Amino acid sequence: MKVVPPKPFTFEGGGSKAVLLLHAFTGNSADVRMLGRFLQKRGYTCHAPILSGHGVPPEELMESNAFDWWQDVEKAWQYLKNEGYDEIAVVGLSLGGLMTLKTAYMYNVKGIIPMCAPMTTSENKDRLYQGVLQYTREYKQLEKKEEAQIEKEMEAFQELPIDTLTSINETIEDVGFSLDMIYAPTFVVQAKQDKMVEPKSAQIIYDEIASDDKTLKWYEDSPHVITHGPEKEQLHEDIYQFLEQLDWETDQ
Repeated sequence: MKVVPPKPFTFEGGGSKAVLLLHAFTGNSADVRMLGRFLQKRGYTCHAPILSGHGVPPEELMESNAFDWWQDVEKAWQYLKNEGYDEIAVVGLSLGGLMTLKTAYMYNVKGIIPMCAPMTTSENKDRLYQGVLQYTREYKQLEKKEEAQIEKEMEAFQELPIDTLTSINETIEDVGFSLDMIYAPTFVVQAKQDKMVEPKSAQIIYDEIASDDKTLKWYEDSPHVITHGPEKEQLHEDIYQFLEQLDWETDQ
């Protein structure tokens, strides 16, 4: 049985304000779909790409890397530009949060919201790998494969090189060195119950970015995928309020 791959989405908000939404590692556009719908109803056009290797068999994920994902982000940014949106805010979860930070020093962003973005690499690769193994097993279960077949494929999967994970840690280091080049208004979001990213990452981001307009908020009861967590309604509202106070040139 084949798993239907998730698709990118564009939700037209009817105005001139746009938000680029970036999903997590091993995630897909579903990570940010509810947020996208919430913001669309309030006049924001939201576009979410699918990063290379995501939403497809996990073996393909291990063939992709941070260079590919950055190209995907650049294409998504250009897509919104080509659609006529001159002012773009960027919101990203986990890996998407990391890419959000990179976008902020590579492009002229209106504002950024990194959510549960990693900033430490010491234990990160092992956590990432355990997450990938769990994702891989769950994907194969969704394909309705027999347990014996899954075990056989998991053994083969563990023989694959882990260059993908190395590229994430290299990107964390690169972005970490560049935080002092971020001047855009920033709302740093961190889940207190995060088991994937060290929560202190949020404090590092908040402390080291150069922006004068910055806020850090902790969500006490939320897990790593905060966009699906128990405080998602509050998160949606907080993100909306942050976007509303940005100095958009064209008011809708």
